[in-house]
Amino acid sequence: MGSEALAHVGGLWAHDLVELARDPAAIESGGRWAVVIPYDGTPVFARFARWTAERPAHARGAWSCGDRWSTSLDEESYVAGVRRIQEYIAAGDVYQVNLCRVLATEADGDIVTVHEALMDDNPAPHQGLVSIPEIDLHVVTASPELFLRRSGNRLRTSPIKGTAASRELLQDKDVPENIMIVDLMRNDLARVAVTGSVHVPALLRVEEHPGLVHLVSDVTCEVSETVTWQHILSATFPPGSVTGAPKSSAVRIINEVEPVSREIYCGAIGWIDADRREAELAVAIRTFWVRDGMLRFGTGAGITWGSDPMGEWRETELKARRLCAVASKARSRQALAATS
Repeated sequence: MGSEALAHVGGLWAHDLVELARDPAAIESGGRWAVVIPYDGTPVFARFARWTAERPAHARGAWSCGDRWSTSLDEESYVAGVRRIQEYIAAGDVYQVNLCRVLATEADGDIVTVHEALMDDNPAPHQGLVSIPEIDLHVVTASPELFLRRSGNRLRTSPIKGTAASRELLQDKDVPENIMIVDLMRNDLARVAVTGSVHVPALLRVEEHPGLVHLVSDVTCEVSETVTWQHILSATFPPGSVTGAPKSSAVRIINEVEPVSREIYCGAIGWIDADRREAELAVAIRTFWVRDGMLRFGTGAGITWGSDPMGEWRETELKARRLCAVASKARSRQALAATS
């Protein structure tokens, strides 16, 4: 990995790390922070002194990555997991659950190379990198999904539910599933919102991304001046789109059915500017992270009573195929220049 802390979120490169915190209360002291909040793990808030549009000098080595990926749930196990969730739905315990699996392959080098490859080959609305060698944190995302955007006292979330290779291949179950998660996010935001300020300005729009389309909605609200980031994250995390409804029941079932920790996957990654009262956090999907010499990547699908188990497995394959190929083939720009 690279030798110095580096982040690239919100279109700006961050360098000169001055503070690391685990408690969101630290944000209230001011400054601009790179943020990684694992689905399962300890949050990281990294305050950097300088944020620039130009990429800072960053000494790094080559990148190597395997093209054979293991999976925490194979096809048979994933299909069995879908059916188990449908049993819970039939029993009235839950309405929808996101079922995920984690892929892994051997890797070595600087994950900035993967970030560069994704920017070139799979541009995304919430492209991001946070690499902090001091705490062995190395995360890259090509997330299409907005978890939270803050502009002053206004919050917005844009949950995704419904994924297919093309608009025509979206399933009948995608519309009610999306609406179900919109209702969940309305309830989450209402816990910190000014009374009567929660609105749904956009419902069920289709967004096109490299190799697939998503069904997306927007939920907004206003918060009072006294609402802190601790309040906001306590009310909304983990994101409803990657857990299920009701959220508490979905999380319990996820813990039972998924055999490994999601770690970074399905958490949040982005930036918070406490001085300007602005922020943008993406849901940590389409996200890679390195641990113990392995590059990891999560993929999942929302399970409802109307789900086709094999169709849900194929959705996880669709989401992973392109990005895992990009990571496996990634080469640093220096290496490419040397061979051209």
